[in-house]
Amino acid sequence: MLKPGTRLKSAVCDAEIMVVRATDGDDLTCGGAAMSESSTKAEADPTKLHGCLIGKRYVNEANTVEVLCVKSGEGSVYYNGAELMTKDTKKLPSSD
Repeated sequence: MLKPGTRLKSAVCDAEIMVVRATDGDDLTCGGAAMSESSTKAEADPTKLHGCLIGKRYVNEANTVEVLCVKSGEGSVYYNGAELMTKDTKKLPSSD
């Protein structure tokens, strides 16, 4: 089970994420391989190498899972087979 604050590493690239919000599932993958707290290596799926950028938050469509990219990498982050999308940033109020 995923817990907020858990740091996970990709097995196919340099990407690292921190879990911000999670549900009962724990199927987070990056580049087609399962993410874990250790740095084991695996073969990448070339169709899942869209990249993740440091400082960006990624969420699933239902907005039940949110992760923060703490180290950029070539792999894309997936949850239960669906690619996580970049979370929209909120506009700050004008200071006029």
